[in-house]
Amino acid sequence: MSKAARLGAACGFVALPVSLALVSAAIGAFPIEIPQILAALVGKADPQTATVLYVVRFPRIGAAALVGAALAGAGAVYQAIFHNPLSSPYTLGVANGAGFGAALAIVLGASSVLVQVSAVGWAVVSVALTFLLAKASRSGPVTLILAGMLVGAFFASLVSFLKFVADPYEKLPQIVFWLMGSISSISTSQLASILPALLGATVVLSALLWRLNAISFDDKFARSIGINVSRERGIALFAASILAAVVISVAGIVGWVGVVIPHFARMIVGNDMREVFGASLSMGATMLLGIDLLARTLTSGELPLGVLTGIVGVPVFLFLIVRGRVSFE
Repeated sequence: MSKAARLGAACGFVALPVSLALVSAAIGAFPIEIPQILAALVGKADPQTATVLYVVRFPRIGAAALVGAALAGAGAVYQAIFHNPLSSPYTLGVANGAGFGAALAIVLGASSVLVQVSAVGWAVVSVALTFLLAKASRSGPVTLILAGMLVGAFFASLVSFLKFVADPYEKLPQIVFWLMGSISSISTSQLASILPALLGATVVLSALLWRLNAISFDDKFARSIGINVSRERGIALFAASILAAVVISVAGIVGWVGVVIPHFARMIVGNDMREVFGASLSMGATMLLGIDLLARTLTSGELPLGVLTGIVGVPVFLFLIVRGRVSFE
């Protein structure tokens, strides 16, 4: 891409999520005009408008943007380090590990904070198990993905067991609701609690991007230029898993964002991870802002995010396969 094209793409990647965030803030049971939203940002809106925006809509918009960006960014890193177009936070057992942690905490009657902590903790455990299993076999990235699928299946079975033994009137509905994914109840304090981990993981991954370029090309090539492939892959895997785990801990299971978005990012900016990662963050935020807008406007109730991302993500991914944009070589 030329410098002008890069600048145009960068402006677009900033403008898209910002524009959709403004639209999302304007639409709802209490419609708000864009000038009123801008006035609220500088503290000049009337009390009613300010309350609706700062208590209800801004936290939700922030949650949608952070969750979408984190899942897409993690997916882009997974696909690069494993040379696999299907790699995502779900392929390596992160989501199922987090789901088990959340379900276990809910069954035990823990607070929402402990549910969040348990989800992150078990997500990290699932990644550690995946990494240890793959390391024991001394094989490559494909074995790591297979290990992740096995670990994910194991935790999915444990979640099914917890759903079976959970109180059907109180605990089971909470587990099912969490597993379907939602950002409707995420508070500003929850967003603040996950922000340091998100920023830390993003900084670590940003520092690794040039090495990930070499690893995504070929392990032998990366070693030939002095990169410790196992170490860098491990660090990237851990940081990307933290990125995904902390947003899953507050939003539940939101699928397909981490699979589909990196492919679109590569279609637009090419294969340079220094550009793919940033594009994935922006496009992931944009996708989930749009999905959340649909979730709360399509019906009088509210559709679960995980349901809508599946309905949208599966046909889109099939379209990419048919068009030859996804390679399994």
